[in-house]
Amino acid sequence: MKILVINAGSSSLKYQMIDMDNESVIAKGLVERIGTVDPKSNITHKYNGKKYEAEIDKLGDHNAAMELVLKLLTDKELGVISDLSEIGAVGHRVLHGGEKFTASCLIDDACIAAIEENIPLGPLHNPANLMGIRACQKVLPNVPQVAVFDTAFHQTMPPKAFRYGLPKHYYTDLHMRKYGFHGTSHRFIAGRATELLGEGKKVIVCHLGNGSSLSACVNGKCVDTTMGITPLDGLLMGTRCGTLDPACVEFIANTEGKSVSEVLNMMNKKSGLVGLTGSSDMRDVTARFDAGDPDAKLAIEMWTYTVQKYIGSYVAAMNGCDAIIFTAGIGENHIRARKWVCEGLSYFGIKIDDERNNVCGEERLISTDDSKIQVWVIPTNEELAIARDTLEIATKK
Repeated sequence: MKILVINAGSSSLKYQMIDMDNESVIAKGLVERIGTVDPKSNITHKYNGKKYEAEIDKLGDHNAAMELVLKLLTDKELGVISDLSEIGAVGHRVLHGGEKFTASCLIDDACIAAIEENIPLGPLHNPANLMGIRACQKVLPNVPQVAVFDTAFHQTMPPKAFRYGLPKHYYTDLHMRKYGFHGTSHRFIAGRATELLGEGKKVIVCHLGNGSSLSACVNGKCVDTTMGITPLDGLLMGTRCGTLDPACVEFIANTEGKSVSEVLNMMNKKSGLVGLTGSSDMRDVTARFDAGDPDAKLAIEMWTYTVQKYIGSYVAAMNGCDAIIFTAGIGENHIRARKWVCEGLSYFGIKIDDERNNVCGEERLISTDDSKIQVWVIPTNEELAIARDTLEIATKK
């Protein structure tokens, strides 16, 4: 079966076509500037080892973008399928499932209503995810659609990990709690760790990219994670500040005459690495660090320190650790960042083999044979995880 995976943003639509007979990606692409004030939209489409890029007349909504994607997939020259009947199912990434979804599910009216209900918890992403779902339903009305939730994997956390120290009614009435994100990636890596290390292991997954999060996993199930009710909590990230005293919001709002929403927008989009250095890209920050830039030096020290702190706290939370796994853009490809993190964890008996660590984007054990905790690089594949869920659910009798 061929599965179409959709990740819809507010003004973008990312897609992959995966042949589940051999789990190979036969086409993928990105449509940008959908429904914006820009006069043009952009499409990047990769297929059969080739690449097609174009600037096109502005696409007014996700329905138009979806129609364009399907046209490309079936095009005689650019396509990979002869007609739409070859699409067996569509899998959608959905950011926030709240407490209602502990696993992926077939999209029906009840599912859509629940996604809508969780818009207050995911105000930027859930509406965009719904646009992608509705666009696919319109152009592929008879094809099964499956929702895969970013928050679902973390629903195994115990209350001591996910509850906040607020009056109880904020949880019971407003559902304020830690939810965690990047769940599809964490689940994929935790599952692969179980395959590599065996059952019952204690693993810390370090999903490090422009957005970053850690999870503590026991026997493949999440017991804690760094992101909270939103993705703002936890680590210092590309544009997010990470954990700080919540009173900072009031202080900045009162001092600068800003609204709470304006302050949170700054903390989400103009903080982290970009706030400290002017760049959200760890590659740029590293280059400036090498050139002696003091702001870049501080940013890297802060980034490394926060990752080390959470790893240390999760070793304590699980009362031990069998493996630390690096994944995502920085985790998979930044050799020095992995070493910076692990050099501060020598108390745990962690030792990195520099030759093994000289790797980008491929699975490898990078710790020494006598390291007390194994350290791995495992590339994530969220789209494949979504496609696997979609295949299982769509073909379930």
